[in-house]
Amino acid sequence: MLNLVLFGPPGAGKGTQSQKLIARYNLVHLSTGDLLRAQITQGTELGLRAKKLMDEGLLVPDEVVIGMIGSALKENKQASGFIFDGFPRTVPQAESLDRLLAEHGTNVSCMVALEVKEDELVKRLLERGKTSGRPDDQDEVKISKRVTVYNTETAQVAGYYAQQNKFHALNGIGVIEDIFGQICAILDEQQPAAAESSQSATKEVKA
Repeated sequence: MLNLVLFGPPGAGKGTQSQKLIARYNLVHLSTGDLLRAQITQGTELGLRAKKLMDEGLLVPDEVVIGMIGSALKENKQASGFIFDGFPRTVPQAESLDRLLAEHGTNVSCMVALEVKEDELVKRLLERGKTSGRPDDQDEVKISKRVTVYNTETAQVAGYYAQQNKFHALNGIGVIEDIFGQICAILDEQQPAAAESSQSATKEVKA
């Protein structure tokens, strides 16, 4: 099973790369924000608990987030793997994710972080803000704060995965296809079977 922790600051192109990786490797995209909204909408026990905390202005504890990821793993047992989008953000979360995946007989294959300088991120997000309608994409101060938070969080988690020889940093500036190719090279090295399956599928499409 191919399990990728994909990190990148706001505006690094993480969403674009996620969609391409999902299509190539048949992965399931797990975004904690999406999971949270889905659980709340469905009115599950975890969702109701999370909503109560959020309504009180409190952060959703790690155990609730891990519980939601656990539910997603059970619902997608036939998946070829998962992309963990923006999670884990702390070392305790990374440790919890390792334990959870071990219970399902798998582990994190690698962590890939897309690196982009802050001035480029600000430029991209302000441009995106013209069409996204998101207030936090239209304010340079808010953008800088988001990038600072990301860098602080990633530094901790990067060290955790680096100790396991699973951390890979890539330049997030360049041609989308070139960056995608670099990510695929990393994944193929981690998961030879996934590479063979992907190459076979590509040949069939070309044929």
